[in-house]
Amino acid sequence: MARYSDSVCRLCRREGMKLFLKGDRCFKDKCAIERRNYPPGQHGRRRSKLLGYGIQLREKQKVKRIYGLLESQFRLAFARANSRKGITGSNLLEELERRLDNVVYSLGFAASRAQARQLVRHGHVQINGKKVSIPSYRVSKGQVVAIKEKSRSNEQIKASVETARARGVPAWLDLTPENFSGSVVELPKREDIKLPIQEQLIVELYSK
Repeated sequence: MARYSDSVCRLCRREGMKLFLKGDRCFKDKCAIERRNYPPGQHGRRRSKLLGYGIQLREKQKVKRIYGLLESQFRLAFARANSRKGITGSNLLEELERRLDNVVYSLGFAASRAQARQLVRHGHVQINGKKVSIPSYRVSKGQVVAIKEKSRSNEQIKASVETARARGVPAWLDLTPENFSGSVVELPKREDIKLPIQEQLIVELYSK
């Protein structure tokens, strides 16, 4: 666990911004980006200047890391976003936000998206009372996402829910902590997504 924490902190410093990969840690003063806003190592204060393609590629890689996606998964999400009406970049982020693993994390049932993905795969999550074990499942308006009853005594899940209750959840979700459940009130909009992402750079990258 320590190694994972250290690598996440280095990743945040390398990007020069909070990526919220470590869950609750990113909301506290312990977050490395609060203590030292530059990459680790003796050359950390010197940043090489990226241009054009390099900036676009780095933004895509950053978003992949935030949501924990493989290249093939990210391309599929982009293809769906591109086929929809509206602004492709906003559509892309909305597609990623609707992933079940992200919703489980956003509702506070897990301390990170990686942990949320594990909960889903291991069958701890239900949608409208039925088990769904596919992290990439996209939630729809009106659905209820809940931790199955047998799993609600898990101390990690209980601690995560208490943290989420204090911190709050995105406006498009509604958490009922006492029932370990949350509902999708609305589909996410771009203004609901507070992550430091410049999605237009990704659209430009895929437009080449």
